[in-house]
Amino acid sequence: MPPSPMPRVSMIVAALLLTGAFTAPAHAAPVSQTIVVAPTGAGNADDNGSGRRDEPLATLAEAQRRVRAAIAKGGVNVTVELLDGVHRLTAPLRLDAADSGREGTTVTWTAARGATPVISGATPVTGWEPDESAPGVYKAAVGTGFDTRQLYVDGKLAPRAKVRLQRSDITLNANGFTINNPALAYLAGLPDQKRIELQAMLSFTNRFAPVESITGNTVVMQQPAWNNNTYGYDTIQSPLRPATFFLQNSKSFLNEAGEWYLDTTAGVLYYKPLAGQDMAQARVELPKLESLLQIGGTYDAPARNLRFENLTFTGTSWLNPSTSDGYANQQTGVFISGVQEHRPADAFDSCEFGCRGFEGSRNGWAQSPSAVQVSAAEDISFTDSTFVNLGSIALGIGNDANAHASGVGLGAHRVTVSGSTFTANAGGGIMVGGVRPDAHHPADPRMVNSDIVLRDNRVHATALEYLDNAGIFASYITRLTVEHNYVADLPYTGIGLGYGWGANDPGGNQEYVGRGLYDFQPIFTTPTTLSDVRIVGNHVRNVVQTLFDASCIYTLSAMPRSVIDENYCENSGQLGLYFDEGSRYLSASRNVLVRTAGQWAHANNQNGNPTGNLTLIDNFATNSGITGISNGSRGNVTRGNLIVTETTLPLEASRVVYQAGPRGDHRGAPDPGRPAVGAVLSADPSVLQGGESTTVTVTVKNFSERRASELAVAVTVPDGWQAVRVGKPVPYGLDSGESDSETWKVTAPPSVSTPVSRAEIKAVLTGRADQADLTVNRSLTLTALNPLTSMKSHGSVPSQFAEAGSQVVILTSGTDIWQDAGGSFDEFGAAYRDDAAGATSTVTAQVTRMDNTNAWAKAGVFVRNDATGTGASPGYAAMVATPGNGVAFQWDANGNGYLDSFSGATGVTAPVWVRLVRSGNQVSGYYSKNGTTWTKVGPTATLPGIAERQDAGLIATSHAAGVTGQFAFSDFTVS
Repeated sequence: MPPSPMPRVSMIVAALLLTGAFTAPAHAAPVSQTIVVAPTGAGNADDNGSGRRDEPLATLAEAQRRVRAAIAKGGVNVTVELLDGVHRLTAPLRLDAADSGREGTTVTWTAARGATPVISGATPVTGWEPDESAPGVYKAAVGTGFDTRQLYVDGKLAPRAKVRLQRSDITLNANGFTINNPALAYLAGLPDQKRIELQAMLSFTNRFAPVESITGNTVVMQQPAWNNNTYGYDTIQSPLRPATFFLQNSKSFLNEAGEWYLDTTAGVLYYKPLAGQDMAQARVELPKLESLLQIGGTYDAPARNLRFENLTFTGTSWLNPSTSDGYANQQTGVFISGVQEHRPADAFDSCEFGCRGFEGSRNGWAQSPSAVQVSAAEDISFTDSTFVNLGSIALGIGNDANAHASGVGLGAHRVTVSGSTFTANAGGGIMVGGVRPDAHHPADPRMVNSDIVLRDNRVHATALEYLDNAGIFASYITRLTVEHNYVADLPYTGIGLGYGWGANDPGGNQEYVGRGLYDFQPIFTTPTTLSDVRIVGNHVRNVVQTLFDASCIYTLSAMPRSVIDENYCENSGQLGLYFDEGSRYLSASRNVLVRTAGQWAHANNQNGNPTGNLTLIDNFATNSGITGISNGSRGNVTRGNLIVTETTLPLEASRVVYQAGPRGDHRGAPDPGRPAVGAVLSADPSVLQGGESTTVTVTVKNFSERRASELAVAVTVPDGWQAVRVGKPVPYGLDSGESDSETWKVTAPPSVSTPVSRAEIKAVLTGRADQADLTVNRSLTLTALNPLTSMKSHGSVPSQFAEAGSQVVILTSGTDIWQDAGGSFDEFGAAYRDDAAGATSTVTAQVTRMDNTNAWAKAGVFVRNDATGTGASPGYAAMVATPGNGVAFQWDANGNGYLDSFSGATGVTAPVWVRLVRSGNQVSGYYSKNGTTWTKVGPTATLPGIAERQDAGLIATSHAAGVTGQFAFSDFTVS
């Protein structure tokens, strides 16, 4: 019996589907087609071949053509596999709707199994030989007809030849500058003067301007670059901090190892090798392209359903800064371009720090184009890819049209970037969104950038030339998620969010009314497209290393329903969280910020900016500074934020530290600074009298998904203290999420020589987790007090007191001792003597030390009818010192039991003597730096209701509710 023909028919249909010779019905499940491409120069590659692994194609361009042919027939998931090696492009690969998956199908560009393909816009440079005219310099013929601003040597961005200018070397003017230093006279004789550039590293901008000519000591700069770089804020002639100037890009500047110069006329590349660098072995890549991949269609026909996996993108430059436009940087990869119609003739002087005309330029600012571009596109993903040695920002998503070679900007929807690395580029890692009007108030709703996800990426050691770029920057996006990324080693901000300085939000920004911005644009009544932003679980470290006015996480303008949660910021050169102009409707919770050079949180609410509606709850910081964000002011909420040290991190903070950054397979090797097991010490009580004991508990918790083992705790105490473990130690192992503890009995010395003695109790936890050893150092400070015996004490808030000899210490907190329209406060700790001050009395003491719990914390002497009559007893006056506002004489002018009147003297800090002098019902305040020469502060005050005899003593308040400070005094007397 002959076999049934049905199997043969099925086989034929399947074969037709696989070869693309048959169009599947719309309802049929998609079939798969794989196209294989060999690297440039592969011997077996042929664009006329089958495109199978054994007959790969020779170019990505041919692969694109075949993808289009397959897609046109429908019902096919197409995969383009790139074999191992370098795939060199002679033109960018542009993918639009014709290159996109359709009706549930996807086009994937990926590495072949086991391969690490590289897509490059550069050409290798070989044939190096010594340059006989310049010892130590090598040269190679590279041809003509192109230019570049970048050169990559052994995987690193090599700097262009340059010389540094001292500020005194030149005098700036409206056309350029005059050379003052005779040692620079040689500049006038240099060839190719129009290729020379001035670089100006300022506060938050990094600018480039090309030279027009050098004649004698006169340097004329190209226009409009010079006009644009001397226009606005943080300008070349009026920087917000001292400028650093360089001249770049002349062979005569080639004097430092690692530098290079390209002679475009002769077609010769010059390079001065680093010590030990063999030019016969060095990998030198000379970029020829400005972009590699341009993904984008139109709003009617967007690019869609495209995946890019396990690819490396490298080898580009960006030439616009080399043109007469220069790089008139404004902030975060945005620059002024072209002639500015509203620039006044005297702008060099009148607009060096803003002017009305400058405001007219804002809506035309341009964005730096990226090496890989995505706009007018949806359902695009980049996974496990590397962006390295690129000449501008690495990846641009939904930027303005000027930043996209397709000519269509914005309109990016459902774009995901995950598990990818961005490093060693001239610009930042990722820029999302535009800055022009259509970005925030689009003329077409399809322009709105939405549903962008950036997760588990590594952005580090980048923005090497365009120092103003952030690691990750996003402007106007609806539903943006930036989670669990590692962002590190950057000159400026780590993660930047928002744009527009609040000027485009509903109702505008009053500051910009005054500046004149609204002469050029409307005051909008509707919200921008920026909302629903999630910045969660990122690890940001070593940022703000070169420029200024920046932070780990930086925001601008309103972004309703947005959160900044559980991020770990370490070692910022300035701020931790920076809420700049117009930042509103954000919450920040459970972030950990350590070693920030400036405040852990700062809001710019000056000059009419509407910054506010910020909620900061349960954050942890090692820098106590927080400015511009007061609880209850401007709709702000601050609650539960804890000042810590790196050895006193609570377990919740340790969990955030460990879990921040990329997850799973993208986490990387164990980081000793982020151990998988946390530990914390607690004591009950933490303040002891001499010879007393307390119980110190060491609690440990395993944050890893795997079991931790070999756990052990060792506790050490200072000399004179004793520590003995009580009960069982922590268990040898802890499962994921499990915690346990052990306790120690710690005993203070019988007596101490000072009123207060502090002891640091140290614990070291060792063990193994995540297949690596771990060591966790934690500490706790215990306080031993000598009892106060010579005076009585009272605290309207919890307070403690100690003395030794003539020294007295008050440990207390308190909101304030003051009454005004903002509230009535009488929160203090006081050591006093009953009825010590009669009708004629002098009360004196030296304030020797104050904790800076607040610039308005207070410590000094006081008189009062009844020291315990909080908020009630009249006859109240105090002469106090503060950490940041000098000394103050305060008194109760109406007899209601609150201090309500004030006179002060600034510039005075502890140690300082303070004194109250009573004569009948009048009291005067004085201070002295030496205890002998006294200065009166303010008027003599009359105290209603003053008693014949009053209590007199020492008083302190931390001016920070719930924050205890230590305030020390000596030589208290009443005479």
